[in-house]
This record gives sequence, C-alpha cells and structure tokens, in this order.
Amino acid sequence: MNDSPSPLPSFGAFCLYWLRLGLTSFGGPAGQIAMMQSELVDRRRWIDQTRFLHALNFCMLLPGPEAQQLATYIGWRMYGGRGGLVAGGLFVLPGALVLLALSWIAAAHGDTGLVGALFDGIKPAVVAIIAAAVWRLGRRTLKGPAAVALAGAAFLALALLHLPFPLVVGVAAVIGGVAARTGRHWFAHPHPAGDDGSDGGSAIDLAAEPAPKAGRLLTLLVLGLVLWAVPVGAVLLTFGADPWRGIAALFTKAAFITFGGAYAVLPYIAGQAVDSYGWLSPREMIDGLALAETTPGPLILVTQYVGFFAGWNRPGALSPALAGTLGAALTTYVTFLPCFLFIFAGAPYLERLIHNRLAAGALAAIAAAVVGVILNLGVYLGMAVLLPDGQHTAGSLIWAWAIMLTALYALTRRGVAIHWVVAGGAAAGLIQALAASSL
Repeated sequence: MNDSPSPLPSFGAFCLYWLRLGLTSFGGPAGQIAMMQSELVDRRRWIDQTRFLHALNFCMLLPGPEAQQLATYIGWRMYGGRGGLVAGGLFVLPGALVLLALSWIAAAHGDTGLVGALFDGIKPAVVAIIAAAVWRLGRRTLKGPAAVALAGAAFLALALLHLPFPLVVGVAAVIGGVAARTGRHWFAHPHPAGDDGSDGGSAIDLAAEPAPKAGRLLTLLVLGLVLWAVPVGAVLLTFGADPWRGIAALFTKAAFITFGGAYAVLPYIAGQAVDSYGWLSPREMIDGLALAETTPGPLILVTQYVGFFAGWNRPGALSPALAGTLGAALTTYVTFLPCFLFIFAGAPYLERLIHNRLAAGALAAIAAAVVGVILNLGVYLGMAVLLPDGQHTAGSLIWAWAIMLTALYALTRRGVAIHWVVAGGAAAGLIQALAASSL
C-alpha cells in the first residue's frame, strides 16, 4: 500500500471538503478527529499518519477546541495562512449559523409549550452526556493515586471553595510541570529528555520544520492585538459598554484557559454569565448546552449562545434580535481568534513543542484536573435538572431521571452517538408533554 502523500488537491476541492466536514461534524472532538483521520489520512492522503498524530498532540497542548485547531493546522500545512483560515473557519461556520437560529428560537419561544417540552427532555440527556464524559476521561486519564487526588482536589476547589477556574488549571499545570522536571512521572509517561526539558526529537523531525523568520512571533502578536482591538473597539464606540465590554473580556479570557475542552470551562462561563453579569438564567444556560450538543462543530460554540442572550437581554437601542446577533458574532470572534493565532504562531515549532517534557507533564496534570472540573459541571447541571426545586411535579422528576439513566446506558454500554441521544431525549420530552396534556 502506498502511504506517501497524494498530490495537493485544487483549492476548490480543499474548500469543499472542509465545508462538508463543518456541516457533518457531530459527535464531539473524538468523532470529529476520527472523521479527519479516516478521510484525510487513510483515503485522500492529504497528510501522513505521523504528521497527523504529531499535529494532534500539539493541538492538545493548546487551549481551545483541539479538533478545530487540528483542522486549522492541516489547512496551514497544505495551503499556508489562507488554508488555515479556510479549514478552521469552515469547521466552525455551519454550526455557528445553526446555533444562531436555535438561539433565537430559544430566546423568542423557549417558554412556549412545544419548545419547552423539547428542552425538558434534552436536559436530562445532557446530564448523562457529561456523566459519560467523566467516566470515559477518568478511565483514560486517572492512572495513579496522584492523578486521582488532583482530580478530587480540582472538584473540591470549584464545588466547595469556589476558587476561580483559571487558578485551578494554572495550579494543576504548575504541579505537573514541576513533577516532570524533577523526574516524578505522576501524570505523564516518562520519556528520554535533554537538559533543556525536551526529548531532543529526532534530527529528521526537527529538520522537517522550516526555520521561522526572526521576529515572526512578535509580528503575529501585534497582528493579533490589532485584530482583536479594532472590531471590539468599534463595537464599544458604536453601541456603548454594556454588555459588549463584558462579552469581549469574558470570552477572550475563556479562549486562553479552555484546556480540556468546553466541558471544563463551562462552569466558569456559567458562573460569570449567570451570577456575575446576569445575562441569562441557570435554566437558559442549561438550554444552551443542550442546543450546542445538537449542532455540528466544536461544543465551545455554546459561548455564542451565551453571547446571544447577553445581547438579547441587554439590547440597549438595538432590537433584541439584532443585539443578540451582534452578541453572538462578537463572542464567536473573540473566542476563535486566539485559536487561529495559536496555530499560526506555534505550527513551525511543532516537533519541538510536542517533545517538551515540561509541556507534557503540565498537560497530563491538567487532563487529570479536568476530570474533577467536568464532574463539577455535572453536579451543577444535575442538581438543576434532577433534584426537586419546588417547580417540578413528582412525575416530571421521575421522567427526567428515567431519561438520564436511559441516555447514560445508551452512551456507556451501547455506544450510541451523542446526537442520537439528544434526539431521543427531545422525543421523550415531547412524549411526556403530550401524555400530560391528554390527562
């Protein structure tokens, strides 16, 4: 079998592939990465297996959605900057447009009977999805007592001490880096390393990376600041500070601390958006996560839903629909701009970065802590959905528990895809509403 890369496709064919992937990329990062592996490595051979795996490891070192960043890297490898922008952008754009429409439906009609019934069925399914994510990630990540202890400490720090999410991730990274530096392989597997903390890499691997031009990183940093400041400044000057300044600040910060995927950073975003800024209610926040699970693209698009509600509920002189659209667009822009900059800045250093011992130790410790972080999200949502609060009948709570347990069984024992689980939850919510109306 010929494993050598195939000739570079036409740019049109390249764009069409990423558009098709953006329209069909359901199932979260694992499914999205598997789709790229099957199509780009095995069938089309646009990138070889080794480079694909190295790129994936590199993207896992970065904050942000690894599948979208992997798409950006492959696009950059094939067509430079324009390829990275097209691949990463088309990976996000279809899901963003779908979620924009769903956000409007939720804001305008979320309290109506039919839409509310669908949400009531989807929410317990989302709790099951998060519980399954904790189970899968924990089995893969918590390989020793130190990892288990770090996951437990992260959960307690968030759930009981209410420490800031960035602090929890930062402390985990420091613990992992120090442990790796001192030769304690508590979180990452040991591998040969040079005195500088890297494993030295193979001469072939390092030679394969072009030498970056002097000043390249500084140029990208300045460009990134300009690309952030100009549109954000224009929005603030045109429409005022509230809620636009908060949107830009919160989601820019979130873009730099989204280690471990959207599930990890969601409690932080929910706490800020619901409790600090008051943009939406806890129920609406859960609805947003449910909707994000039903759309293609990265789950971090749930931030767009939050931005939409921030504009919808604080429209100022604009109509709610226009303010919501502006809030969604601003949120998506500041969330994904750093993702592109991380790839464009770090791609020429790929081989050096993925073999760095300190980075590997820090990432492994963060992965362990993220298990506790996601568990905290599950508890936060589970209490709102599955425990009585005076607003639910005993029958509706029993039905919610039944949906959650069925969905959890389907995910962990039957391997049912996430979007089918969400669809099943929506159908169950509709059945419950119809049965209640007939009584």
